[in-house]
Amino acid sequence: MRIAYLTGEYPRATDTFIQREVTTLRQIGVDVHTFSIRPTGDEHMVGEEQKSEREGTFYILPANPIKLFFTHLSLLFTTPNEYFGTVKLAWSTSQPGLRGAFYQLFYFLEAGILAKQIKIRKLVHLHNHIAEGSGTVAMLAAKLGGFTYSFTLHGPNIFFRAHQWRLDEKIKRALFVSCISNYARSQGMIFAPHEKWNRMHIIHCGIDPKLFNVVSHQAVSHQNLGEKNQGKRLLFVGRLATAKGLPILLESLVILKRLHPDILLTVVGDGPDRENLQKITVQLGLNSNVHYVGYKSQTEVREYFQQTDIFVMSSFAEGIPVVLMEAMASGLPVVATQIAGVSELVEDGINGYLVPPGNAMFLQEKIEKLLVDANLRAIFGTYGRIKVEQEFNIHHEVARLHQLMIKALQGENEPNSQFAIRNSQFLTPNSPLPTPLPHVPHSLKYKL
Repeated sequence: MRIAYLTGEYPRATDTFIQREVTTLRQIGVDVHTFSIRPTGDEHMVGEEQKSEREGTFYILPANPIKLFFTHLSLLFTTPNEYFGTVKLAWSTSQPGLRGAFYQLFYFLEAGILAKQIKIRKLVHLHNHIAEGSGTVAMLAAKLGGFTYSFTLHGPNIFFRAHQWRLDEKIKRALFVSCISNYARSQGMIFAPHEKWNRMHIIHCGIDPKLFNVVSHQAVSHQNLGEKNQGKRLLFVGRLATAKGLPILLESLVILKRLHPDILLTVVGDGPDRENLQKITVQLGLNSNVHYVGYKSQTEVREYFQQTDIFVMSSFAEGIPVVLMEAMASGLPVVATQIAGVSELVEDGINGYLVPPGNAMFLQEKIEKLLVDANLRAIFGTYGRIKVEQEFNIHHEVARLHQLMIKALQGENEPNSQFAIRNSQFLTPNSPLPTPLPHVPHSLKYKL
């Protein structure tokens, strides 16, 4: 199978789940060619994985005007019906107003470059991640080139402007849609025609649990008092932007510091709000309690997990964050906001705590419970690891995606209940079957 993968900017330090998916597909024999609308900045080249992927990726922009002209001229004369059909599709799905038409023109021009490259390379299918701008390019390119396309539906951003991005038309025309959670699928179903619901399947983003060593949680004793901040080390990993809710986490830290003056929060990541967040940190008197370390490679992030007691996510908007899976695979208890599909990963009182978004008091309260109880941290960490091994293993999920592509390309559009429900028919012959989740005694369900 020879396929194309497209996203708006690849590879990014914040989108390692796409890189893992591409790598795992290649490991099982799929010839994946990666395409990106824009080149990736050097700030995202945090490891050899990113550097290698950037070297092998075809970037649509910047485009040579002469080559762009002849590319579209070639498509017009060789496949005039598809070309004018795509012009009609682009016009009918354009965002409102002059600006929307201007952007749609660029998407159409970009789609021509992509379609031509896919035809030259004789690829049979195009898969897109992040269904906004690059999703529009994928839809138009598929029409131009006469090949099929599919996409992974993440959310939540596209659900805020689903009509503007014509999510309905993208689902209608896709060979299938891979949804990262039941939440994402349900939101997509709002805009999809009923007869297309059976083409929307649950394929989780995943990780390889074997890459993550399990943290050992132990109570502070006279023997380990010398270890700095033992039991009081918090970690946040993510893009430093408004949607991540970092000011709420900092507010909760002010309260926690009263009882735990040596508490330490490490912030891994970067973004447009970093400078403002650092100012807030100083204003709150937390400059000695919060360390901003910037983007780190996947290997370095795994090392930070090993130096952490509690992982915290304060976001207002997410899909199912892969970094939560990584933290849980490392045996870390997590405190996360109850948004979107997060509760499909974090089970409140079993492998972590869920809190209402935007509330520093609730966040502080749950962090405090874990700070003072090493046994509870260990219990949550154990069940978190099991959850990830069973339901978010990259090898199982990519095997399902691979089989989904094969069957869809063969025209076998089976009902979702038979096709994408967690089912061993999607595992490759060498894939280990996940073990059943053990029963959780009521006494271990730490809830209010």
